[in-house]
Amino acid sequence: MNTTTPYAPRSRFVSIPSLETVAAWLLAIIWIFPLLYAFWAAFHPSEFMVNFELFAPLTLENFTNAWSQAPFARYYLNTFALVTGVVIGQFVVCTLAAFAFARFPIPGKNVLFMLVLIQLFVFPEVLIVENYRIASELGLINTITGIGLPYVASALGIFLLRQTFKTIPRELEDAARIEGCNWLEVLWKVYVPLAKPTYLAYGLVSISHHWNNFIWPLVVTNSVESRPLTVGLGVFSAPETGVNWATVSAATLLSIAPLLVAFLLFQRQFVQSFLRAGIR
Repeated sequence: MNTTTPYAPRSRFVSIPSLETVAAWLLAIIWIFPLLYAFWAAFHPSEFMVNFELFAPLTLENFTNAWSQAPFARYYLNTFALVTGVVIGQFVVCTLAAFAFARFPIPGKNVLFMLVLIQLFVFPEVLIVENYRIASELGLINTITGIGLPYVASALGIFLLRQTFKTIPRELEDAARIEGCNWLEVLWKVYVPLAKPTYLAYGLVSISHHWNNFIWPLVVTNSVESRPLTVGLGVFSAPETGVNWATVSAATLLSIAPLLVAFLLFQRQFVQSFLRAGIR
């Protein structure tokens, strides 16, 4: 006689969200609330900034006012030039340094690598005075090059690429050497293609950081010709300019719009790149 029941009894208990889930949702709401308020204030007349009426009239006048009151086109151009130059410079310098640390038998290599990693523990604000002195001696004050030069040698980029290069089989390198490739050709044809997820992950982080960087660009620039968006927005929203907060909210959305659009379009690639470029 078969005494087993064909169906397992359904549980009467409803799963309760874990504390981590509740905390994550709470932090997400706290993080997104200022952005939601900026959207509300930017798309409504100034008299509705604190009056959250569901059927309040929509307007684009705040964006028109913000664009006409500050040279945002120039700020966009400066920021694009800055971010592009920094990322290209970081890719070149970090690739060469990481390849040397990963493959060449340099005397004292581990000690040198630890000295590079110390940069990760130093806040950039600590080096502002010294960086300003060096930029002044090089004649790079109030230039795009002066803003980006201190960030070209990135310890994080060197670390991530070194870890990735160390996981690439030596057999591929030996095969390329047998085919007659020199070291730069081995790097370009073997290591760089296999490290594309790491380049994408680090590139996205670098672009986001330098697009939003504020303190150092504020210190080293003093004219519209070299100010990036963050500094331009800070000057635009200064109390003495008399700009209302609805216009400031519109200007803020103009500044962060490219990053928001890029993240919404490439969020899956962003997450996958970090998963593939995980520290091994």
